[in-house]
Parts: sequence; C-alpha cells; structure tokens
Amino acid sequence: MEYEDRYQHVPKPKYDCLLFDVDDTLYPLHSGLSDQVTKNIIEYMNTKLGIPEDKVPEMCVRLYKEYGTTMAGLRAIGYNFDYDDYHSFVHGRLPYEILKPDPVLKSLLQSLPIRKVIFSNANEEHVETVLGRLGLEDCFEGVICFETLNPINKTDAPDNKDNANLKGSKLSTDFIEKFCATSQVLPKTPVVCKPFEYAFEQAFKIAKINPQRTLFFDDSIRNLQTGKGMGLHTIWVGSSHRTKDVDYALESIHNMREALPELWEAIETMEEVHYSEMVAMETPVKA
Repeated sequence: MEYEDRYQHVPKPKYDCLLFDVDDTLYPLHSGLSDQVTKNIIEYMNTKLGIPEDKVPEMCVRLYKEYGTTMAGLRAIGYNFDYDDYHSFVHGRLPYEILKPDPVLKSLLQSLPIRKVIFSNANEEHVETVLGRLGLEDCFEGVICFETLNPINKTDAPDNKDNANLKGSKLSTDFIEKFCATSQVLPKTPVVCKPFEYAFEQAFKIAKINPQRTLFFDDSIRNLQTGKGMGLHTIWVGSSHRTKDVDYALESIHNMREALPELWEAIETMEEVHYSEMVAMETPVKA
C-alpha cells in the first residue's frame, strides 16, 4: 500500500500538448522564404485582381495586420477568387530548396514524448512541403491548416450589410483610394484563420486540445495575444524579449531546451518513477 501511495502522488506533467505555427517559427525569418511569399502575394494582387501597382504594398500590409493573412483581408473587402488558385500562385512557386533539413530541431522534438500539433494559416500542401524540407514530417501528430478550418472553397463574399456593395472580382479605383487613405472599420472575413478566436476554438475542438495544458509556439504577437486570452501558454519565437501575453521568448526554436527545461525535467521524473516501479516489481521479497 505504501508503495502504491508513493507513486499515485507523482504529479502529471504540466503540459500535454505542444502547438506549433510553421512559417518563421519552425524555420527562421532570415531564411528568406517569407519575403518570397510577400512578393508573390503582391504580384497576385496586381496581376490577378487588378489592384494598381502603387497601391498594392500598402493594401497588403494593412490587410495582413487587420486580418492575420492578406488573403482573408482581400476576401473581407469583396474580392472573389478561388482559394486553390491563390495558394498555387503564392505558395506553389516558392523556392523551397532554400530550406534545409534541421536535425537539431528534429532531435529536440523527438526527445519529448508529448503530443505535437501544427496550427498554421497556410494551405496543407505548403505545410507538408515545409515539414518535408526540414525533415520534420514524422514529428507531429496532426495538422490544423487552411483546409481544416475552411473545408469549403467559397468564392462568394458573405451576404452582410458591411460588404454588400463590395462584391465582384475587381473593386473600383475609388474604393481602393478610399481604403488606403482612411482608417475605416473593415468588414468581417469569411476566412477562418489566426488571430481570430473562432479559429482557435475550432483548432482546440478538432485536435482535442486543452489550452490550459498546451504550449503555443508562434512568431506573430497578435496570434500569441489571442492564444493567451484563450488559455494557452505562449512562446514568442524569433524574439528575445518577453512582453504582455508572452510567457516565454525564444530567439530561435533551437533554444527550446534552454528556455523550457521543465519539459525535459518532467519527462526525466516520469522515467525515474517508471524505472523505480520496474525495480520494485522485479525485486523478490524474502519472508
């Protein structure tokens, strides 16, 4: 009885899930891949949607800041396009060869017998390609991505009063000028994505995640702020400065062990307990 009581009181690990963003989180911003994504988005906005070249950069930045992705912002203000076509143009032409296998990160992830889940705004093919190039395709239990949260390829803007006059594949020059010149309240987007709470709620539901026992790794402070408000423990990747709503800050994902030693300490404690249990079971008791 004393033996059983001793091990029944071993505390459970504080975390039972690690939730990871992909771009600029699993690989560094200085890789240059994100710069290529931005260039492709700008080209898509100009050549495919007909937005004047001199207005595109400003619109791109504002929509990203407001909606988490430029795509979500474009759909919100009334641009209609096929999601697959957008992703093919923006991600399908990326120089993925600049990403190299990362055995250090792979070793870190594999040394932690904790659930690991991807939570990305990107499309599934992009996520799979990035993980494959990094050599991390076998490190994650599941992937929450664009298709997971947006299973139907809707191309019609939602019918609500906020954007009832913005339908069509090409908006007027007057609207674009007004958009760039004012700080008007923008309409909701039909795209489900970070940093909006509904995206987190859906991710928790789909992946059966308890946010109170989950560490969330992301490079976007806005995503982290929402995540913190939803109960997640937050890690800002790509920064060495903690701020409000950030529990840990890592200049690089490679700094996980130094910044979060408790993850490995908890595992070591559990292994020691398991070893002690095995020894006790195998030790004969003499009368």
